[in-house]
Amino acid sequence: MPLDLGALRWRITNDDVMGGRSRSRVDVDRGTLVFEGDLSLENNGGFLQLALDLDDALARQAKAYDGLAFDVAGNGESYNVHLRTADLWRPWQSYRASFTADPQWRRIEFPFAGFEPYRTDSVLRVDRLQRIGIVAIGRAFEADICVAAPAFYRADD
Repeated sequence: MPLDLGALRWRITNDDVMGGRSRSRVDVDRGTLVFEGDLSLENNGGFLQLALDLDDALARQAKAYDGLAFDVAGNGESYNVHLRTADLWRPWQSYRASFTADPQWRRIEFPFAGFEPYRTDSVLRVDRLQRIGIVAIGRAFEADICVAAPAFYRADD
């Protein structure tokens, strides 16, 4: 049975934490996270993030699952999923997977084994997971994505 993450508190983090000029907002509409924003490269900017911070108990539970999944629809742009663990200390380090948010709703599964380390040699330890981020990054564009039913899944569910 999947472990539902949709009822937890998701928040936004924009590049303005480092002086950038990108702006975003998130709304919840009937259980769907609606994440929109303007990604700007001005002033060394370049990301918008919809993030969920996990407590230790939830991270320990995540180890029993094979990956992260959610339903998604959007504006046809490319986005990332970033995972951060207690083994990463620099803000640019993460484990990453990419996807396209097509206009039609679809379910996407991201196996933990498929996440690529970014600027780290550490191996992904799901039991040390601290944050899940849905990220618009690297180029100027209008972000517009809807995410529903985020959950940890098992391949045999």
